[in-house]
Amino acid sequence: MFDPRHGNRLLRALLVGTALLAAGLPASAQEDDEAEYQAQIPDVSIYKAMLDANKRTGWVQFREYAGQQLIYFTALQSMHCRLKEVRYSINSDTLDQTFPMAKCDPELPFNLPSDDSQNWIYIKLKPGEAQTIAVQAVWDDGSGSEIVVYQPCKNPEATCAAIKTIKKAKARADEPAPSTPVR
Repeated sequence: MFDPRHGNRLLRALLVGTALLAAGLPASAQEDDEAEYQAQIPDVSIYKAMLDANKRTGWVQFREYAGQQLIYFTALQSMHCRLKEVRYSINSDTLDQTFPMAKCDPELPFNLPSDDSQNWIYIKLKPGEAQTIAVQAVWDDGSGSEIVVYQPCKNPEATCAAIKTIKKAKARADEPAPSTPVR
């Protein structure tokens, strides 16, 4: 059954909320009903959450195809708008190589590059050459992810990767120092 006292409380709350909302808006926003859209790259925290969510299924993927071993960087490339670089190494954890990142289009920040070259998607190796690949994502703010070492899946027909080990990021001489002191 409806109690009018609840209706009055609801109406009062709506009126107060509307007044607070109107008071917080700048005058120009109330007068103008449109603004020019400016594409913005999503916050790095979204990309870091994506990276973490993809860790188990593989930041990279192995595939044996046409007499070659291919290692796909597709999952990482979809984060190229916030990645400074992707460091990797084959059969070691030295992270002595970098995978090229595509140019960011703020209008389509998660899209893969549109050119037909494989340069943005995978590397080619001899069949079975990579027993492991160590991978670290380096964000546009200079911070690095943990180092994940992947190995090919046991099913040679699959395009996949399995985690072998996870290592904490090593301090590197070429990383920028934090802007604020660590407490």
